[in-house]
Amino acid sequence: MVQKSNLDIAYELVLKKKAPVEFNKLWQEVSQIQGFSEEEANAKIGKFYTNLSLDGRFITLGENTWDLRERYVFEKVHIDMNDVYRDVEEEVDEDLESEDDEEKDYDEDLDSDEETEDDEERNHDSEDYDEEY
Repeated sequence: MVQKSNLDIAYELVLKKKAPVEFNKLWQEVSQIQGFSEEEANAKIGKFYTNLSLDGRFITLGENTWDLRERYVFEKVHIDMNDVYRDVEEEVDEDLESEDDEEKDYDEDLDSDEETEDDEERNHDSEDYDEEY
């Protein structure tokens, strides 16, 4: 008897449900069908998630919910990579700007600290001057 892969079992389960499935529930059912012990299931869950992500039959709908790609039109599940890269570039630009702002604030703090030390020296010098006369 040929044993089915975890992904083939997952495909059949989601197909029967005719609705999106939460990852944890799907893995629980796959593990039960495969007869995995709790230790085995915990050891294999990461690989299953990775394989599920890479398998073209499945799509993630967000919030760790999965469904079959064949149930969705291309426009609904297609991700324009230009948008993804644009978002990443904007995040990097924002991070760089905030780092620049932090450096400016740090430099300003140093400058204000130096001024305070200079002011203290001047005040101390003037006290010495007053004591002399």
